[in-house]
Amino acid sequence: QVQLAESGGGLVQAGGSLRLSCAASGGTFSSYAMGWFRQALGKEREFVAVISRYGGSTDYAASVKGRFTISRDNAKNTVYLQMNSLRPEDTAVYYCAVRGTPHYSDFYYYPNEYNYWGQGTQVTVSS
Repeated sequence: QVQLAESGGGLVQAGGSLRLSCAASGGTFSSYAMGWFRQALGKEREFVAVISRYGGSTDYAASVKGRFTISRDNAKNTVYLQMNSLRPEDTAVYYCAVRGTPHYSDFYYYPNEYNYWGQGTQVTVSS
């Protein structure tokens, strides 16, 4: 029933920007934390960014802080990831996720803390 539809990935040169979108359907998600993760080829899925339920707070991996911005539009059940100053090491499949289970804190940093996932969208940054 719940589906997350991602868009916005692509090929960009180092220093460029992309905005990823993830539209959630099948429910109302304003009261749930949402996050972005990425998985580079041959590597584990890693945390990128999280936005708290209702969108009041955000947090980021150290590797992207200052370059990426997560936001949400609750009326559209959509979360965004604005990515600036992209680097080749940002190349990965990017996944959005929703924590649909009870919330005990503002932020969730691990894949097993989320229960709904998008299909992933490829971001490739060339040098």
